[in-house]
Amino acid sequence: MTQGFAQNYKKRISVLVFLKNAVAPLVLYFDNPYEEYTELLELCKTQGGIAKIIEKETTGPIKKVAFLSNQIAAVAIQEEPIVS
Repeated sequence: MTQGFAQNYKKRISVLVFLKNAVAPLVLYFDNPYEEYTELLELCKTQGGIAKIIEKETTGPIKKVAFLSNQIAAVAIQEEPIVS
């Protein structure tokens, strides 16, 4: 009876970027999500009055994205289960 629950689960890790004045976060997939998360977190911590354009190429549905560094409100990592 438990055979139906013995499926193989993988996890996909995404980086969520919450932008100011945006309702939903950007959900971005990278080859190295923890490295990208750390980089975006540092930008979030050290942002001053000068805005820089952040341009990233991703592996998910969004292939390329650009936003201003001073528009980042928060950054998070999300693990999503994938049934294979």
